[in-house]
This record gives sequence, structure tokens and C-alpha cells, in this order.
Amino acid sequence: MTIEQLIYSLRDELNTHTYNYYVLDNATISDFEFDKKLKELEKLEKENPIFFDENSPTQRVGGTITKNFETITHKNRMYSLDNSYSKEDLFDWEKRIQKALGTSEIEYTCELKYDGASINLTFENGQFMKAVTRGDGFQGDDVTNNIKTIRSIPLSIKEDFVSNFEMRGEIILPLDGFNKMNEERVANNEEEYRNPRNTASGSLKLQDSAEVAKRPLDCLLYQVVTDERKYKTHFESLENARKVGFKVPDTIVLAKTIDKVFEFVNYWDAERHNLPYETDGIVIKVNNLQQQEELGFTSKAPRWAIAYKFKAEQVSTTLNEITYQVGRTGAITPVANLEPVQLAGTIVKRASLHNADQIEKLDIRINDTVFVEKGGEIIPKIIAVDFSKRPEYSNPTVYVTNCPECNTELIRSEGDAKHYCSNEFGCAPQITGRIKHFISRKAMDIDGLGGETVDLLRKEGLIKNYADLYDLTVEQIIPLERMAEKSAKNMIKGIQKSKEIPFEKVLFALGIRFVGETVAKKLAKHFKSINNLMIADFETLISVDEIGDRIAQSIIDFSTNELNIELVNRLKKYELQLEISAEKLENQTDKLQGNIFVVSGVFHQMSRNELKKAIEDNGGKVSSSISKKTNFVVAGDNMGPSKLTKAQDLGIQIISEQDFIDKIK
Repeated sequence: MTIEQLIYSLRDELNTHTYNYYVLDNATISDFEFDKKLKELEKLEKENPIFFDENSPTQRVGGTITKNFETITHKNRMYSLDNSYSKEDLFDWEKRIQKALGTSEIEYTCELKYDGASINLTFENGQFMKAVTRGDGFQGDDVTNNIKTIRSIPLSIKEDFVSNFEMRGEIILPLDGFNKMNEERVANNEEEYRNPRNTASGSLKLQDSAEVAKRPLDCLLYQVVTDERKYKTHFESLENARKVGFKVPDTIVLAKTIDKVFEFVNYWDAERHNLPYETDGIVIKVNNLQQQEELGFTSKAPRWAIAYKFKAEQVSTTLNEITYQVGRTGAITPVANLEPVQLAGTIVKRASLHNADQIEKLDIRINDTVFVEKGGEIIPKIIAVDFSKRPEYSNPTVYVTNCPECNTELIRSEGDAKHYCSNEFGCAPQITGRIKHFISRKAMDIDGLGGETVDLLRKEGLIKNYADLYDLTVEQIIPLERMAEKSAKNMIKGIQKSKEIPFEKVLFALGIRFVGETVAKKLAKHFKSINNLMIADFETLISVDEIGDRIAQSIIDFSTNELNIELVNRLKKYELQLEISAEKLENQTDKLQGNIFVVSGVFHQMSRNELKKAIEDNGGKVSSSISKKTNFVVAGDNMGPSKLTKAQDLGIQIISEQDFIDKIK
């Protein structure tokens, strides 16, 4: 056997033993023998560097230092899931997808919702390439070196599977491993870790991958994302992923009806406490991948999946004080300051009270004993007051009348749940809040600049608004606390690079009230530039699809404010992208203006996403379901018979993929 053959043979053998131990939980070799073979491979690779492979078993031990985790844009967005808390919620979801698909013949998969840190693993030609955290769903941090140390993740796939794909999963810390870590910390007089989820998430951002390798992290996988059409169902893709070496839990089941889904829910609501890892609910998905494509996504979540959350844990504690926070739009949020209490693995000290109506509804008062739970087991909220323990001389809560930061009298418009501070340009939290929104990932995404630095820059008088950022110099920043020359240069570099951010994101970054990401995209596409938007009257604004009275009035209020006009003019001077680029405009026409399209079936010349983009680029609108308002159905192979019948009954024109391409030529 040649040296090359011996190296490849050892790698294959060690990968097999790793899979047997970490995925199948069936050791086929002793630890001593495994380490002996690993050292032999290390020696051979060191002596023969020509055969180096970054996915070799020897590279799992860590040792790589990552000081700055690079931000990577996801090829396929990592969406959140809509939540449900009752059987009624699930029935409503089922009705929506049946209506959209035009059929009641829908099969579901039921999976446990693993409580860890979401990860996206990229494989090309069967080789592991990179691992990126979920981040904000659009982009995350490159944690490849740390993920390589998790032995249940295969670094190469030799068996028959799809060639290029992404595996979505959850990095978890099994309970046994978590408890052992805490035992060691107690023995070393160190503070215990609070819960497995946060510890797993924090482990991914450790700079030394050798330290990550010491932690008993695991990875449970739940989705294959690929353009290849090898598998017809989600269940089939996961079954095959398991066969080629991925750790896909065998708890996943198929269900023909929502009643069968609830059998799964009821079983695991009790049995989850016997699992070796934490879970906080069930994920239900439409099994058929073509139906998933047809259902598509909302701006936040897939329509073809929903999470059922188990009943949240509740605790009682004392309300010590109510304070008030001021948001970037001037909205006032009352906050309950609680006697610290342990809840779902974390210490809870504060909970939102939302608004004056909620305080009145709960009749909540200082020194009350209150019941607290985590909404969706994430955000603490007060759900009730224990009136039997209320102090005898308790006084009703009087809602604050003036801004706690600048003392401006608060206003509350009719029909609005919140009170507002109108001192938009003189109230410190509003000033810093708008700047923090401006620099955030979903907006200008300015590297090297965080919330604490914004606070520092404002307190030092260097910035009063987001336009001031573009006047900053390295020399101004270096003298600031915790700032070095490299940090200052990185910040200025990030600010300058933000000038490349496209118009729709700049529009969102401006912080116009009620103009979120989706609305900003619609406005940018319709008006093409900030100039056109800011001169639009009320009637013009509400004529835009999905722009109502409230959004229209907010845009007019922003556009007629002298200070906002000055800010926008300064951003123009700094050459930010305040109009759609000529390059992007070249690909856009009004050929399909006023027409609503439904895309259904399997296509060959364009992907479903490319078809939808082409419709929107040419002025059309894409709808997920057929109705009387639909103008065209673009029909591919295997279009659902129910959908076809509905389109024919309504007299809607059905066109082929080629017909559509001819339309936009």
C-alpha cells in the first residue's frame, strides 16, 4: 500500500468510527485504539504535506484562532417560524395552506423543535465548505473552524446524495455534557453556566477552536436546502441525509391529518422531559417539496411550516418598580422591574408591560406578587397578579404623563395603544435609537460600529444624527475610551462601505415610522428614488399596493419635516444610494403592470424564484393563491389538479413557462 493509499485508508476508517460513535451511539473501537490511529494519521500527514486535506479527521481537534468572525450573507435566507399555541391555531394554519394549494390532500412531518443555536452548513461536491450562524436570517458569522470540532457533523460525503446543498440544523449541548461542564466549574470555584442553549450559542464564538473541541457539542439536523430535484419530499431528503452520515433525529414522523399531528404533540409534551437534550415545541411542515415551493414565504416565515410551542413555565415573584423606556420612534414602553427569579434556565429581572391599557387590564401595582412566563419561552411577560397577596394599602398605578428622559409631555393618538414623546430631535434615547437602527444589519450594516460606540460618540458630541457618521474621522475616534487606531480605521472603513448599500435598505434605515423592510422594498420599487417618494401626495402614496392611510401619513410627516429634509440632503451629498441604480433599472419594466400572477408546478428554464423575480421586475405582482383578482397562472409540470380546476372555473388565463418568457422579452 502506498503512503497516499494508507492516508486515505486511515481517514476513511477514522470517519467510520466517528460516525458509529457520535451519530449511531455505537462504539466500534476503543478510545485508545482510535487515538493511536489518529496519531498515526497526524504523523503521516505531517511528513507528507502534499496530501493535506482540511476535512481530514486530524483537523477536528481545533487549534485555529479566529479573532474576528467574518459576516457572511446566506445564499438562502434562514427564516423564522410562525408560532402556534393551540389546536385552533393549527386548524387555522391548515385551512390557509389548503386554500393556497387548492387541495386538502396534504401530508405533514412532525419534528421536535431543538433548543440550541441555528447553523447553516454548506457542502460542495460532497465536501464541507463552511458553517454560518443564523444571525438575522439574512447574514451570520462564519464559525467554520469551530464547527469542524463537532464530531457528529461529517466533513465529507462519499455516498450518493445531492452534490451541492446546505444542511440546516441546531447546535445543542446535551444535558449530561452540560451538567459535567458545570460540575467542573464548581470544582474550580467558577460560576456555573445558566442553561445549555446559551452555552452552546456562546461556544460557537470562542476564538480558540481547541477550546470548542473540549465542549461536548452536538448537531441535530432538520433540513436539506438544494436546487437539485432528487427528492420529492422533505421526509425523503432527511432519511437519505441520515443514511449518508448526518445526525437526523429518528423522532421525525409523517402525519396525514392535524389530528395525527396532535397525537405527536401530546406524546412529546410529556416525554420531552426524558430526552437527552432540551426542546421547546414541535415543528410541523408540509412534506411535499413542490407544495412547499408553491406556498412560499411571508416576509418573515415559510407558509409551509409552523411551530407548536409547549405551555410555557410559570413562576411568581414581586414587582418592585415600574420604569419607562423610550424607543427610537418616541414610543414609551413600561417595564416591570422584578425581584430576580429563575425561569426556564435564566434569571429574570425585567418584563415588558407593553402599554397603559395592559397595566389597567392586569390592574398591576407596585409590590404585587405577579405570575411571569416566557412568551414562546424567550421573552418574559407578566400574565396575572396574585390578588390574594396584594398589600392592604396598595395604590393603583398612575401612568407617567411626561417623558422620563426629556420631560416632554406625552401624547397618545386616538386608536393608538402607546404613548409617545414628540421631542424627536431632542430626546437622547430617540437620537441614539435612530442611529442604532440606521447602522443595524438589516439597514446600513456598518461593520466596526455597535450600539455602545454610538452612545459614546453621542455623549462626546461627535454625532447628533445618522448623517453625522459620514463626517467622522479616524483622528476624532482614536482618543475615545477603548478605541485603538485599528478599531478607528475599521469603523471609518465600514461607514464608507455603507455607501454601497442599495436604496431599499437605505430607505428602511431612515427610520420612517411604520416603514419596515417589506414596505421599504415596495416603496423603493414604486418610486425609484427618495426625491419621488418625498414629493408624493397622500393619494399617490395610498395608490401603492399595501400602503394604507397610516403609512402614507407617516411618510408625509417625515418628508415635510425641515430637519428630515436637511438630513436626506446631507446623505445625498455623502453619495448614499438614494435611488435605484441604473443597472437595476435596466432589468425592470412595466410590461406586466397591474397584473397578478400565480406560479404553480415544476419549471425547466427558470427556477420558481427566478420566475417570481421576473414578474416583479416587470411590474407584476405574485400571489400565492388563485382568486378572482388573479390575471394569469404560470403553469409548469405537475401543477396541482385542484388549482388547475379553480383557475379554469374562474376563467383565468393559464400560460406556460415559455409563454411567460415571450411576454417579458
